[in-house]
Amino acid sequence: MISARNQISGTITSINKGAVNAIVKLTAADGITISATISLDAVNDLQLEEGKEAKAIVKATSVMIGLGDLKLSARNQISGKIVEIENGAVNGIVKLQVSSDTILSATISMDAIRELGLAEGKEAKAVIKATSVMIGV
Repeated sequence: MISARNQISGTITSINKGAVNAIVKLTAADGITISATISLDAVNDLQLEEGKEAKAIVKATSVMIGLGDLKLSARNQISGKIVEIENGAVNGIVKLQVSSDTILSATISMDAIRELGLAEGKEAKAVIKATSVMIGV
């Protein structure tokens, strides 16, 4: 077990190798695809290959929440509906239902929650840079 809130099980669907890093795509049973940028050493050490079962792991502090049509370089932009907001003194936890099986958690500032007008039932996007995604087997 690990403390990272976001763990999505799926199958490796592609590995695009570069000189030092690779972009690994993992697709969950519910159709969500997550891109991860990891080192070639990690690809080799984990013996990653297309068709292998794995998990995409993302800390809640690495998940941003956006609204509307976003044009960003972040590889992972996953649409969903806010199902819960846990308010704190400085930060809150926003839970976004992105499929029937998957809820992603984001730790963001209370100022951002207020400024974006986030509320339960509102449509939003989880935004995750591929470099923030870990792959586990």
